[in-house]
Amino acid sequence: MSEVVDGTTDTPTAGIPSHRYTAALARRIETAWQERWEREGTFHASNPTGPLSDGFDEVAGRPRSYVLDMFPYPSGDGLHVGHPLGYIGTDVYARYLRMSGAHVLHTMGFDAFGLPAEQYAVETGQHPRETTEANIRTYRRQLRRLGLGHDLRRSVATTDVDFYRWTQWIFLRIFNAWYDPAARKTRPVAELWTALDARVREPAQGTNPFGRPWPELSTVERRQVVDAHRLAYRSDAVVNWCPGLGTVLANEEVTPNGRSERGNFQVYRRPLTQWMLRITAFADRLIDDLDSVDWPESVAQMQRNWIGRSSGARVRFGSPGGDIEVFTTRPDTLFGATYLVLAPEHPLVDQVTADRWPDDVRPEWTGGAPTPGKAVTEYRKAASQRSDLERQTEGPDKTGVFTGSTALNPVNGEQVPIFVADYVLTGYGSGAIMAVPAHDQRDLEFAQKFHLPVVKVIEPPAEWNERHRIGPHTAPAEWPEAYSGDGVLVASANAVVSLNGLGKEEAIARITVWLEVLGRGEAAIMYKLRDWLFSRQRYWGEPFPIVYDEHGLPVPLPESMLPVELPEMTDFSPRTYDGPDAADSEPEPPLSRLPDWVEVELDLGDGLKKYHRETNTMPQWAGSCWYEIRYLDPTNHDRFVAPEVERYWMGPTADNPTGGVDLYVGGVEHAVLHLLYARFWQKVLYDLGDVSTPEPFARLFNQGYILAAAYADERGFYVPAAQVTEVDGGFAYEGRPVTREYGKMGKSLKNSVAPDEMYAEYGADTLRLYEMFTGPLEQSRPWDNKAVIGVYRLLQRVWRNVVDEETGSPRVSSEVADEETRRQLHRTIAAVREGLETLRFNTAIARITELNNHLTARWGASGGAPREVVEPLLLMLAPLAPHVAEELWSRLGHAESLAWETFPVADPTLLATETVEIAVQVNGKVRATSVVPADADKASTEALVLADALVVRVLAGVQVQRVIVVPGRLVNIVTG
Repeated sequence: MSEVVDGTTDTPTAGIPSHRYTAALARRIETAWQERWEREGTFHASNPTGPLSDGFDEVAGRPRSYVLDMFPYPSGDGLHVGHPLGYIGTDVYARYLRMSGAHVLHTMGFDAFGLPAEQYAVETGQHPRETTEANIRTYRRQLRRLGLGHDLRRSVATTDVDFYRWTQWIFLRIFNAWYDPAARKTRPVAELWTALDARVREPAQGTNPFGRPWPELSTVERRQVVDAHRLAYRSDAVVNWCPGLGTVLANEEVTPNGRSERGNFQVYRRPLTQWMLRITAFADRLIDDLDSVDWPESVAQMQRNWIGRSSGARVRFGSPGGDIEVFTTRPDTLFGATYLVLAPEHPLVDQVTADRWPDDVRPEWTGGAPTPGKAVTEYRKAASQRSDLERQTEGPDKTGVFTGSTALNPVNGEQVPIFVADYVLTGYGSGAIMAVPAHDQRDLEFAQKFHLPVVKVIEPPAEWNERHRIGPHTAPAEWPEAYSGDGVLVASANAVVSLNGLGKEEAIARITVWLEVLGRGEAAIMYKLRDWLFSRQRYWGEPFPIVYDEHGLPVPLPESMLPVELPEMTDFSPRTYDGPDAADSEPEPPLSRLPDWVEVELDLGDGLKKYHRETNTMPQWAGSCWYEIRYLDPTNHDRFVAPEVERYWMGPTADNPTGGVDLYVGGVEHAVLHLLYARFWQKVLYDLGDVSTPEPFARLFNQGYILAAAYADERGFYVPAAQVTEVDGGFAYEGRPVTREYGKMGKSLKNSVAPDEMYAEYGADTLRLYEMFTGPLEQSRPWDNKAVIGVYRLLQRVWRNVVDEETGSPRVSSEVADEETRRQLHRTIAAVREGLETLRFNTAIARITELNNHLTARWGASGGAPREVVEPLLLMLAPLAPHVAEELWSRLGHAESLAWETFPVADPTLLATETVEIAVQVNGKVRATSVVPADADKASTEALVLADALVVRVLAGVQVQRVIVVPGRLVNIVTG
């Protein structure tokens, strides 16, 4: 006897009923329904206009909802079961919205440029496009088997020529724009030219190095002045230069010990001419607009901290090399500044470095070098090999070297020594600090090590002195730590201005005014945020739509010449360097080795002329800055998105007044860089009228991680977890003992579990249900292969309540449900709705389980449960386990897919229920209480308690090992 599922047959294992829900049957059901969904375009979302507008009349009256996953990178290892956690969550939510009456856009693409594919190509000789496309095929196959309800017509990859054509177009929009601080918005560069020519605007400070008025500048000089205003510009920037990879790296691609994340090569800090994007112009808006979006506060705070807005003053100290400008948030402490420190990369280091040491120089200031020049050169070289994180690590072992020169403190006229030290970075302020060691711990440690003066200018409170055993005659240089709090100013006066006796705010205001009058400083706002380094010396990235003329100045290509396609190469590896002089080596991008491509003759409006192309490529972040927009209109060849399509999907609505993606789900590791860059691009496009909202993502949700056991051998190296065996209460790999720990599932810990294994053993619906049941979506949770069987059996029990396992016929009845069953059904509907709407899918599954158990207990042995209860049960199950729900729905006689069926609505008159407050213990101690239905079983009680907001806070950062439930009384959570 064989089983028929949508025209396919399956021969059952001997002795197993042919209509039982098994892994084999699950696989056949799932692939059959996936084929049907694709064939019928079940999840196609219609645009209001354009090629994807078929069927829009049928959904035009529905509220729209745009649900989005963060752009995955298609790695060569394919997916492991940790990757789909968020993807399943968004699919459940999107299916629920669709069944609740919304017109839902949900799709998936690939962030496919980047260093891993290119480095693999360097190692193997295989073209990165071949590697990338093979990886994408693997991902698409694995994602399809999950049954995700994506509109696959909209899928894109950043490596698609038609996609990066529009990435290049957006770059040109940025290049051809400048930021008007008075209007607080982006404006076209053409308007700047007009204003400068009309003399209604003067060049911004620092953009005219020629010292002559605009009318007296040559055409080339005017171009250079305007280029200095652009949002995309070239600059000598201090970068992370990795000779072993032949490219510069972003900060996130460098490990804390100053080596490349890919390949473990040494990284050096050095200046190179690079493309930069002026994200700093948007710093205030990037901070202020966080108040308009629904994001986790922790992520919003990370962005605020990354941008790092601080109020204070710029102060200029006179030196032999010119004024040294420092930014300080505490100008009131200027009288306590006893030395200056420059970052090793500061542009004035060479100018202030003396030819010889002063006669009275302390030996520890010289670094053992015969001259200041030698000392500074050696120190800078050593500092270039340390990461920013290393340089900022707190501790008394700070390093530095004296330049041999001094600077004039403007408030007291004292000459203070100038040091170079790598605990000062160029990434914040001006790359120079005034050191006030009595009131800054890093400065005090440095001053104590180098025997520099320590001057108290803020009187600590008596209790601070008592706590640190500081008497009236204790010199500040002997303090065990700096006093960094507020207090009354002391020893802070000159012949003109006195701060003595003032508090912090009044003193800051007074000294700032005095500095402004004197011309030695002014009030200022500073940011930690630096402009975005936007070029890589690699092959596998978007080419810049830029050429250079005979003056070496950049010229944008017209839109008609886009795309600038990556030329074919066989030698696409960058030139790499090794050895003692690697730090001083120069990048050689692979594209620079193609003279026929680099050197071109073009007519760009001045007749046919020779130009040479930009040979750097854009970083991987470029495509992910705007992919959410291209999903809306991916077949549009005339625009990056049609305005009416963009407004429909991302424009403000009553439910989403900010506009943008309605729900964006992804890992917290992208809290700063990707999200910040995408917000920056969105604001540029918004200012230029290309999009309708200033924020790309209205609501952000961070899913947790799947954690799994990892095993390390006696050397500390991880071994394949799948090959570890349990021996005598311990663990072994190839006969050797190993130790177990838990960590994020992934390649580095060798603890990945492929979803293909789960598909084969249980089916995709079981995998979906298990990942959604193991905890709230935002929490990390352990992976346990043995625990998967629990949700697998749930699906088997649901199946048996609908299908006769001997005949395959439906076993539901037309009888009217009793009052108790109807009440339980409607309480379940209300709870499941709340769980799905709040992304607490585990509570929804718990209540579905409870209802199904009720049906099993009431009707399991005596015929079918009432159809009026079974059908709502299947509709509630559909977003979570769509294949089995679709199959059972079909077997109940419904010809259409239930993907567009109406989700059940609870009858409020049937929702009355008794509740009970139970104690929640953690390791045996009561830490909270939780209210649950009085009749909740163990599984439902556990899920509801673990989803309780107070319990979530109590368990933050700990690993749950097991949960003990006494229904109606208590829950004891045992943590590791």
